[in-house]
Amino acid sequence: MKKSIILIFWVLIINFLFILSMFFVPAVNDLFSGTIFLLPLIIFSLLGVVLLILSIKEKGRGAFRKFLILTGASATGFFVSVFLHNAFYALNILTSQIFGLNYLTELIHVAFFLIAIFVCPLGFLAGVVGSIIFFIKNKKNSTFLLNE
Repeated sequence: MKKSIILIFWVLIINFLFILSMFFVPAVNDLFSGTIFLLPLIIFSLLGVVLLILSIKEKGRGAFRKFLILTGASATGFFVSVFLHNAFYALNILTSQIFGLNYLTELIHVAFFLIAIFVCPLGFLAGVVGSIIFFIKNKKNSTFLLNE
């Protein structure tokens, strides 16, 4: 199962780099115009769910496992936060005439926006960098120490 975790991790990284290329490479941006641009984001989130589940099921308490969990949770959390931000924004529009409830929905949708824009990407990058450092550090050994 450890090899499958590492494979999912690297596929997640490749998918992340592809998503970044959608913003900076015009040919890729033209290829994924319209609603099809959501496909790599959905795949990114699903890979995050798989990495999260496999990392949690793995026995051990090592730092490498914690970085993998952080990576998977951040990848999953981004899509979930974007969805919840939009849902609470729509609810805010619907409850704009109800005093108190409109402020609550405004606060919640802003909170999910901030989580999606700042917390999840920073958590993802920290998890990736930490996992790669452990990957390089333990490459000398033929096994990955998830239970350090």
